[in-house]
Amino acid sequence: MAQLADPTQPEHLRPLAHPVRTVWTLAWPAVALNSLQVVNTLLDRFFIGHLSESSLTALGGAMTVTFLTFSFAIAISTGATAIVARAFGAGNQTEYQEASRQAYSLAWMSGLMIGALAILTSSGVSRVMLPADNPEAIRLMIGLIVAFGLGLPAIFIIQTIAGSLRGIGDTRSPMVISGLQILLHITLNFLFIFPTRQMGGVTVPGLGLGVIGATTALTVSAWLSAIVYSIYCHRTPLGKASGFHIPAVDWIKRILRIAIPAATMAVLRVMSLAAFSFMLKFVPNASVAIATLPVAFGVESIMFMPSFGLAMAASALVGQSLGMKDPKRAEKLGWIASHHAAWVTAALSLPIFVFAPQIGGVLLEGKPDLVAEVALLLRLLCVTEVFFAYAMVIIGAMQGAGDTVRPLWIAIISLWGLRVPLAYILAFPFGMGALGAWISLSVTQALQGILSLIAYKQGKWKTMKV
Repeated sequence: MAQLADPTQPEHLRPLAHPVRTVWTLAWPAVALNSLQVVNTLLDRFFIGHLSESSLTALGGAMTVTFLTFSFAIAISTGATAIVARAFGAGNQTEYQEASRQAYSLAWMSGLMIGALAILTSSGVSRVMLPADNPEAIRLMIGLIVAFGLGLPAIFIIQTIAGSLRGIGDTRSPMVISGLQILLHITLNFLFIFPTRQMGGVTVPGLGLGVIGATTALTVSAWLSAIVYSIYCHRTPLGKASGFHIPAVDWIKRILRIAIPAATMAVLRVMSLAAFSFMLKFVPNASVAIATLPVAFGVESIMFMPSFGLAMAASALVGQSLGMKDPKRAEKLGWIASHHAAWVTAALSLPIFVFAPQIGGVLLEGKPDLVAEVALLLRLLCVTEVFFAYAMVIIGAMQGAGDTVRPLWIAIISLWGLRVPLAYILAFPFGMGALGAWISLSVTQALQGILSLIAYKQGKWKTMKV
């Protein structure tokens, strides 16, 4: 006799009568949140695009630091999601509550230390990453990193609590809380970036902080959001997860066993981006090439935004299914999430490919050289974005199972085995300049997707212990 679903049971824990609905029940709030984040990113680029070219160059250089430090927060969140989801699927309330509480403690301590390190090294890093003949960009990049470092403890707290909530199948609460944070960030961007000015006969106040104002807005909104997350967590099944205490050593080891490979993968990814930025210092029109990265990546986020949400859903569903001792359920949900990500990404990539110059023109008024470079990079990324969608969701699914080692090897092979050396060869010995780096980005996106599909099909992630 077929197993009947309990109508009081959450959708994501019911028998798979409607697997697509099961995936999208968890995915749609994350997709909605990421859609709002994309709007925030594009507005950010639009505002900064009306500032000096040095501002965009500073933002391009700072991306290495911001992506790297943010990735550490995601790594701890990955550990929290995997352990909480497995315990939740097994019905072990004591286990998932303690996992959430310990992850929170590890998060705020890590955010504090990494934030301090970012601030202390901001001057040296800025001088390494940017051309010496652009001192204004170097000055702005230092300010960006300092402002971002002050917000890192809050960012770590946000990502970890949100990861624990996803582990118990709650993607709606992060959508609401982080959604409000994004709206606040957009508002503060408008007030912090520009000086006081007249708009439609109305005086609009402003601090006139330029590109540093954008990062300051992020830091202020992050701290307010972290406070809300910490208070709200007490009202969820996670219980009193927040608290500024020292995490237990055994729990640190358990979380880091999952988080360290994820963090290492993130470091490899970001350092490959750093190698890109460093190489771009030596191509013709270096400042334009470096400034291209944040704008193109901001637009690219439109294409992978659904994949990011589906990756979060796959991570929670796979972990919960393994906790239920049902690896076939886990595998099926992972495949559904990845296929849907690919289809949606393909539909979004086509118009961006066609209208790339027009999109660049809207974001970068009066900067034709930069618009042309952004359009070129976007079109190359569009060609292989579907493979990147598969990589994002499949890696999310394996991480939800607690398998962060195979994704690490995928990153080593695709990023350092091919991306960095290929970019160097095409840019310099072949004399292609920035175009060579852009081609390398596109080709290695495809490789990541192919390797991820192979690893998931092999199924070794099903046997992971957390």
